Amino acid sequence: MNIAKRSGNFITSIIKIYGPSKLKNFLWDREFSGNKWDFIDDTAGDCVYQHLEKFANNGNILDLGCGPGNTANELRSEVYGKYIGVDISEAALAKGVKRSKENGRGEKNSFVMSDFLSYAPSKEFDVILFRESMYHVPFGQVLELLEKYSKHLKSGGVFIVRLYAADTAGKIKSRVKRKLDLIRHEFDIVESAQYETPALPTVLVFRPRRRNSMV
Repeated sequence: MNIAKRSGNFITSIIKIYGPSKLKNFLWDREFSGNKWDFIDDTAGDCVYQHLEKFANNGNILDLGCGPGNTANELRSEVYGKYIGVDISEAALAKGVKRSKENGRGEKNSFVMSDFLSYAPSKEFDVILFRESMYHVPFGQVLELLEKYSKHLKSGGVFIVRLYAADTAGKIKSRVKRKLDLIRHEFDIVESAQYETPALPTVLVFRPRRRNSMV
């Protein structure tokens, strides 16, 4: 990859994290309207599903940064009641809506176009999922964002975060590790699993930490 292309990719990745919503929407729509992300259209058997199935409780799932609706259509239908997917890309959501209708889940699955950093849910959920989307949350906003969404967890509900802790050569991603370590330090971990492939897919299931009442 030449220097110009590398620089362009770096700038794009920075905008996806720190840029204004309209610009992020433009970039993600351009990519999902093309074939850049076609390789993620089939993720059946992903390690995150066994955790989702365990904690969905036949209830509500909020998927933040849902992309083209993989979770909404690959998760076993009988394990959840309602699903809401949130994504900033209208092109990605159109794929999720189409797949849901084709799979007979048009009434079960719904989708909202929004930057999930500013999205305001109107109900409570059994699971709030960040499936790779935590990559695009600035480190300094991770706790604030999770505290905001904590208010929309049902009693006994959980967050699930799924990230690759390393690159395909097995080199640890320091920024990802910092986020995972932060979550481990600040929340009650229910399950922690790291799967043995070179990229080390990692799943954390966690809840807000119970604070001791002031006497």
